[in-house]
Amino acid sequence: MSTATPARRRAHLTIADVCADLGVARSTFYDWRAAKKAPRCIKLPNGDIRIRLTDYERWLESLEDAA
Repeated sequence: MSTATPARRRAHLTIADVCADLGVARSTFYDWRAAKKAPRCIKLPNGDIRIRLTDYERWLESLEDAA
């Protein structure tokens, strides 16, 4: 049984979550990641990628500042 609380689980987004929110293809996210233009990512031991919600929000704010 998981000890994580529901709030804890929502603190991390999947690539699918981010792509759906931005309306971009998964391949676009990986292109951004290769170019070091994606939000900071966490690689889990099983190879899955997660993005902290706080890092994602900070990344979006940085794009607003650059516009």
